[in-house]
Amino acid sequence: MTTTTALAALRAAVGAAQVLTDGDLSAYEVDWRKRYRGRALAVVRPGSTAEVAAVVKICGEHGVAIVPQGGNTGLVGASVPDASGMQVLLNLTRLNKVRAIDAANLTMTVEAGCVLQSLQETAANEALLFPLSLAAEGSCTIGGNLATNAGGTQVLRFGNARELCLGLEVVTAQGDIWNGLTGLRKDNTGYDLRDLFIGSEGTLGIITAATLKLHPRPVAVTTALAALPSLDAAVALLQLARERLGAALTGFEVMNEYSLALVRKHFAQLPQPLPPAPWTVLLEQSDNEAEAHAQALFEALLETALERELIVDAAVASSLEQSNAMWHLREAIPLAQSAEGPNIKHDIALPVSAIPRFVEDTDAALLRHFPGARLVDFGHLGDGNLHYNLQAPEDCDAARFLAEHEHAVNTLVYDALAPHGGSISAEHGIGALKRGELAQRKSPVALGLMRAIKSALDPHGLLNPGRVL
Repeated sequence: MTTTTALAALRAAVGAAQVLTDGDLSAYEVDWRKRYRGRALAVVRPGSTAEVAAVVKICGEHGVAIVPQGGNTGLVGASVPDASGMQVLLNLTRLNKVRAIDAANLTMTVEAGCVLQSLQETAANEALLFPLSLAAEGSCTIGGNLATNAGGTQVLRFGNARELCLGLEVVTAQGDIWNGLTGLRKDNTGYDLRDLFIGSEGTLGIITAATLKLHPRPVAVTTALAALPSLDAAVALLQLARERLGAALTGFEVMNEYSLALVRKHFAQLPQPLPPAPWTVLLEQSDNEAEAHAQALFEALLETALERELIVDAAVASSLEQSNAMWHLREAIPLAQSAEGPNIKHDIALPVSAIPRFVEDTDAALLRHFPGARLVDFGHLGDGNLHYNLQAPEDCDAARFLAEHEHAVNTLVYDALAPHGGSISAEHGIGALKRGELAQRKSPVALGLMRAIKSALDPHGLLNPGRVL
């Protein structure tokens, strides 16, 4: 069958206006980092789960591969088509309804195209909390968050996207609809199909809806910045904060001196209340008693940290505006890196206890091999996830440095992870970017199991081919 026949069938299934083949389609065909640029046979924008299933069946009949896409904010090249012009880009942003909120059950059932920030606001309007939070929340979609098992800034308290999802609705590679939209927290009735699809990056099925966990909204949220002499001190402060605050500790972000220097350079309007220090930590506490109680706990924690010389200075937000400004500093780091020029990114995970030695040794090795390189180390220390990035030396062409040295830098960093039991991907996924690394570094047994699952669920390899495996 010809592509003309396939396009005609797609137009009949979802409406001609929702099958885009002409004009500027770069918003769909170019990834967020501008590293991957593809060309789609068509961008198809279904408006319901039934239409998604119809599109999958049509593509299966014509042997056309499908690349699912949400907000296109991913960082590993998993949600844009290849350059063949023969893949359908399935954009799910029209599936954007909140189907139900069950306050008594603390759940919300939503469609895959809902923007994360809108879900946070929907929960807040019910005096509830949906705690998944990340820098792209204004444009990323919950379907993409689940397909990549997104992390973000509150994982140490609430877990990754996987822990915030109770059930899914999925269109299979055969175009069938699996309705697993359960609000149950206990359901031992066979294999957990939900966990197969979460984190699979659209290679096993297409997530069209989800039932999400909600939480009671905290009475008070307190935020602080603390300046520290070392990463060892940051780990000790994390231990102290866990002892003193327990489950109320909802954020613990770490930033090295150069990462905040980049923010000062490119976003001078953002206030930095503390002087430069080797490391700065952003802490957040969510309290269910009262504002005064939260403030007292936080101040006692910081006083003890000062006495133990874990921190050298601290600033506690006294208003929501100040709290937001502190978070803006942390969230501005990737934007400042982008403004500075092309850079080499690593989204890695380690046991928290291993992070100081890993950073010390790997920083030194990188500087020995690449003199003048600028190290941008920041991330979610509370759950062991570092964004361990490298900016080219100031006096060289950044794009050329990236082209010549990215592989060697990646090899050095990923080799250094292995002795510490680390992972090459903490929250961004594998996509196309790390597929080769996964093949080299994942155990043969694990890879064999993954390929068997892929073959069983998508035997013709039409769902997001060339990603993950």
